[in-house]
Formats: sequence, structure tokens, C-alpha cells
Amino acid sequence: MATQLRAHYYYHQSNAMAATTLTSSPSISLNSFSPLLFKGCSFIGNKKIASERSVGTTSLRRKQGREYGVVVASSSNVAAPLWDSWKPEKTSSAPSLSDILWPSAGAFAAMAILGKMDQILAPKGISMTIAPLGAVCAVLFATPSSPAARKYNMFMAQVGCAAIGVLAFSIFGPGWLARSAALAASLAFMIYTRSTHAPAASLPILFIDGVKLHHLNFWYAFFPGAAGCIILSLIQEVVCYLKDNFKF
Repeated sequence: MATQLRAHYYYHQSNAMAATTLTSSPSISLNSFSPLLFKGCSFIGNKKIASERSVGTTSLRRKQGREYGVVVASSSNVAAPLWDSWKPEKTSSAPSLSDILWPSAGAFAAMAILGKMDQILAPKGISMTIAPLGAVCAVLFATPSSPAARKYNMFMAQVGCAAIGVLAFSIFGPGWLARSAALAASLAFMIYTRSTHAPAASLPILFIDGVKLHHLNFWYAFFPGAAGCIILSLIQEVVCYLKDNFKF
């Protein structure tokens, strides 16, 4: 009787040690052994469930680690936008012939009309063809949907910056101080009034350096910049109509 109990004890001890060894090794599957070895042993069942949960958690962490690794790799290209600014803008399709022809024709018509007006105003010593209006043509005809092409931005900036140029010339006279103060004040004015229009920033410098414009005084705020923009706005409407209805 004692021999049977001792044999029974060693039998269960050997089974428990074998089960512990198997569950601690991830390379050995518990299902490959006979279920009779673990029959009626709740400890082995619990170890099996814990092992499966551990393996599942480890695989989940590895999966999450791979996902996070992809995110980290993509975020390492921080300098990409800097180099992208040196490349052409990526658009959905190449511009059509009408997108090139009609804006160019509008710019030609605008300068032709302003040039004809110069011939009429030449005896009075006044010119309508000033360099900032060429930049206005590029904004209105090439990028009509940009914020700088808004009529509020254009006229507010044209009138305000031109007046600032006259005021700076009256206070500081000709020279670098007047140009610097006028440009700084013009940028502050456009930012404050939310009327950013890049071509208008050149109007103060044009007045300070242009001796032929000094006799206009504060009339320079409306002529030739603002007056020329009225003509360009009318031509822009014609260009937009032609682009929408006569496509090539």
C-alpha cells in the first residue's frame, strides 16, 4: 500500500514538473501531448490560458510596435516641405491651352489700353503704366481665386500703401529712411486690415524715388494705382468669361 502511494505521488510530481516546463517554453505546443497527461489538473489549464494570453499580448505589442515604427519613419522626413517649396506645385492635371492663352491675352490687352492712355495723358506729364500694375496683372489673370486677387484686398492695399508712401516722403524726405519706414508701415497696414496684396507694397517706394510723381501729392493714393486697378478688374472679368466658355 505504501509502495502504491509513493508511486502515485511520484507520478503526479513528474506530471506537474513536465507541465510547468512545457508551459514555460513558447516553442512547444501543449496540444501536441496526450490530454490524459493533464486530465483533471486545473493548474495546467490555467497555465495554458495564461500562456495563450501572454502570446497574444506579445504579438499585439509587436504589431503595435510595427505600426508605431511606420509613423516614426514617416515623421522623420521633417525637412521634406522645405525642399518641396523649390519644386513646381503638384496639380491634378497640366494647365490647358485656354488657361495659358486667355490670361496672357488679358495682360497684353491691359498694357495696350494703359499705354494708349499714356499717349493721351502725356501732355500733362502723367503716366498710367507703372510697374506695380504689371504685378497686379499677374495676380488677377494668373491666380484669380487667390486671396490677393480679392477686390477688397487690392483696392484697400493700393490706396492705403500709396498714401503711406506720400506721408513717409513728407516726413523723412527722399532716402533710405523714408523707403524703410514706408515699407514697414505698409506691411503693418495690410496685416491689420487683412488686405494683403503684394503689388501694393511697391507703391510707396515708387513714389519716393519717382520725381515725376511728387506733384500728385495725396492724389497718388487714387491715381494711377487705384485707377489702373479698376481697368484691370474689368479686363479680368472678360478673361474669366473667356476661360469658362472658350476652352481649348
